[in-house]
Amino acid sequence: MLKITIACAGKIKETYLLEGIREYEKRLRAYCHIQWAVVQDEKTPDGSSPLLEEQIRTTEGERLLKRIPQDAYVIALAIDGRMPDSVAFSQHLDDLAVKGNSHLVFVIGGSIGLSRAVLQRADEKISFSALTFPHQLMRLILLEQLYRAFRISRNEPYHK
Repeated sequence: MLKITIACAGKIKETYLLEGIREYEKRLRAYCHIQWAVVQDEKTPDGSSPLLEEQIRTTEGERLLKRIPQDAYVIALAIDGRMPDSVAFSQHLDDLAVKGNSHLVFVIGGSIGLSRAVLQRADEKISFSALTFPHQLMRLILLEQLYRAFRISRNEPYHK
């Protein structure tokens, strides 16, 4: 069974997000093994300088990189990443599995994004939209898209 790790910064406090995440984790159990690698996020003060923001990304990035196994295939969620539709995303996951990638790691940055080091470690970057979403909401969006991808791959019904 495919192993998927979601590496991300910061804990989720909103109940509605936690409930949605739990629901999709439950649905995904039939298709893959989901695990989380949640690292501490850094507080970003309002009006912080570009230098401070780079330091914050670097600190969070170092924490994330420590949680990524060397043999994993890493997909960074980044606004400038390739933007597949749901069918293409499903086919891509199938292709990765066929090529022997049994452990995928999706990386979601903190509130100001991913460090250069994490982006360099990534095997690819993808984006689910040209819009910017809160990093905590992206966890739920990612799980829903993974569930949709597995349903598409198996020709199982799912709303469009």
